[in-house]
Amino acid sequence: MYENHWGLSRLPFLAKVDSESYYPSESHQAAALKLLFAVEQRRSVAVLCGEPGLGKTMLLESCLAQLPEHVTPVTNVVFPAMPPEQLLRFVVRQMGPVEQNSQLDVSESIETLERFLRHNLAEGNHAVVAIDEAHILEQYGSLEPLRLILNLAGDACETESPLTLILAGGTTLISHISKHSSLEDRVAVRCHLERFSIDDTVAYVLHRLRCSGCSREDVFTVKAFEQLHLLSQGIPRRINRLCDLALMIGFAQDRKNVEARTILLAHLELSSQRQAA
Repeated sequence: MYENHWGLSRLPFLAKVDSESYYPSESHQAAALKLLFAVEQRRSVAVLCGEPGLGKTMLLESCLAQLPEHVTPVTNVVFPAMPPEQLLRFVVRQMGPVEQNSQLDVSESIETLERFLRHNLAEGNHAVVAIDEAHILEQYGSLEPLRLILNLAGDACETESPLTLILAGGTTLISHISKHSSLEDRVAVRCHLERFSIDDTVAYVLHRLRCSGCSREDVFTVKAFEQLHLLSQGIPRRINRLCDLALMIGFAQDRKNVEARTILLAHLELSSQRQAA
């Protein structure tokens, strides 16, 4: 609705973005390099954690899309809220060695997975199992079973494991893993996403505007950026929501710029919506 007013070709602050509009902060870049290193070196476990809204899912999907051809199959579990045996069956099905409607018990799932991993290794491939929202695995008792599948086909593997397990989740994930020493010992890299600095916030907003067709550098005033960073606390998801609503308010008021008071109005409106909910 407000695109023409601000000289945009599309909405700039949608939660879902493509590779072109993705903005990697220094923290995101470092995490991506570590995750890719762990996979390319065929390490056993990589961990990505951070507060909600920092872009863990986006970063994980970006990394998975960059993997070379020999890293296959890549299984991305986005809903791990299930008992261990169901999670194991799901992983086996997603990898592709069985029919989707096959009903396997735990032993059959393990046998099927081991046979597949041996074949995958013989083909020169390396599998990846990525689990988002992995901080909930502890309450389902799934961390230890996941650690055990790293042992499958170990005698046929010249590296640590025939697959890399990537665990991405909230900050409690690290403490959960620490309760399982055998799993913790196999963690090759630990990546912790940080909140945006004020410079990151400014660069992020300008990047998203440019990728949406805006040639202006003054849509947001300096004071607006300061207010935005203060109220969002450097969390990208909050930045997106505040900027989107602020652009809408600025359009409705026929403003030439988004000012600090416009950001404050957006924040107050979003806050009232949360309280009403």
